[in-house]
Amino acid sequence: MGHKTVGYRWTIAFLLFFATTINYLDRQVLSLLYPMLQEEFKWTNSQYANIASAFQFTYAICLLFAGSVIDKLGTKRGFILAIIIWSVGAIVHAAAIPIGNMLLPVLGWVGLATVPVSVVGFVVSRSLLALGEAGNFPAAIKVTAEYFPKKERSFATGIFNSGANIGAVLAPLSVPWIAEKWGWQMAFVIIGAVGFIWLIFWIIYYDPPEFQKRLSSSELKYIKQEDDEWSEGDKQSQTKFKWSSLLRYKQTWAFSLGKFLTDGVWWFFLFWLPAFLKETYGMNSTEMMWPLVVLYSMVMIGSVAGGWFPVFFMRNGDNPYEGRLKAMLVIAVFPLVVLFAQPFGYISHWVPVLLIGIGASAHQAWSANIFTTVSDMFPKKAIASVVGIGGMAGGIGGVITTKVGGAMFDHYKSLGHIETGYKIMFSFCAIAYLIAWACMKILVPKFKQIDDL
Repeated sequence: MGHKTVGYRWTIAFLLFFATTINYLDRQVLSLLYPMLQEEFKWTNSQYANIASAFQFTYAICLLFAGSVIDKLGTKRGFILAIIIWSVGAIVHAAAIPIGNMLLPVLGWVGLATVPVSVVGFVVSRSLLALGEAGNFPAAIKVTAEYFPKKERSFATGIFNSGANIGAVLAPLSVPWIAEKWGWQMAFVIIGAVGFIWLIFWIIYYDPPEFQKRLSSSELKYIKQEDDEWSEGDKQSQTKFKWSSLLRYKQTWAFSLGKFLTDGVWWFFLFWLPAFLKETYGMNSTEMMWPLVVLYSMVMIGSVAGGWFPVFFMRNGDNPYEGRLKAMLVIAVFPLVVLFAQPFGYISHWVPVLLIGIGASAHQAWSANIFTTVSDMFPKKAIASVVGIGGMAGGIGGVITTKVGGAMFDHYKSLGHIETGYKIMFSFCAIAYLIAWACMKILVPKFKQIDDL
């Protein structure tokens, strides 16, 4: 039977944590190198927005299908496929210029020969990265539902979701240094190769709970104790359902709208903060290292604390969904401090860094809870698919935020008032969560689980 480990489910949670760390480490490389790449390739803010939104648009479309692919392949094989694709995609950024030159004749045929070669190469690389990275969250949420009872899921989600922040912390500590020492191409190659190391541990240590030899019978029983009445008929999808049938439920739309309105905020912080520090304070990649490390360290605390927060309400008698919504309302208030990032930014660059850090922390606390509303209300066989639909909505929200931001920054920069563009974007980031919470509450005011799929 092999060695049985007490609390083995937490080993799985930390495997998911490291996967998410690598996921965000890979996607963060470009934004940290933006000041360097902008000087080398003379990109405008709109051109950078096009590169960043290529990732988001591909990510959004792929998330729509990633969930159902994970549901069909199973979490083990699905995760293997996802991390191979995104690690290759991360490494391919190093060859962005040869890729752009190779595609130049094709661009000429379709009337896009004027697009810079560098932009084309990075758009292709970002798209391949997004194709693989789209599998991470649908797979991780499904694994969490497999390995944790409902009362622990938001905390487990908070743990693996905090990997996003660790990735964001490690990136400024490593990427500028690697780029300065060996060039920007090696930064993409070295960081991208880390995913293949994680893959070895996933293959060795993960199996579904029913087949996991390291899991004790008592822990398996504990994991299964809160399974809902559909669980007997949901052993890895004994009954089939049509993906499109999920769209008839308000619960799907509530999750999707919540993601659409708030994911763009996180994308904005992730992709534009280095540009903001450069434009406002004249900082280069190495100078902004510690401000970004401090900010994303704050965000990690928000992710884990946000995952734990609903337990407070559940202990007072609320069901998981109602406890989560109450927690999310409190969390939605914190981003309002971002409104003060610019008015008090004259004091020091640390003022906006710390205030945006609070807002970004609130996003991760929000994220840990909004993901878990899906496993509260849907059967396990549909979780990855619903997460994929909502993730697509969030990706589209991110594309809109990035494109509008890039165009706005170029417009106001031409007028000599780029700070106005940031003021408008920060205002949206501050109020987005309260709007999203209101929409979710209107669509699904009370807990109602789906039992007719």
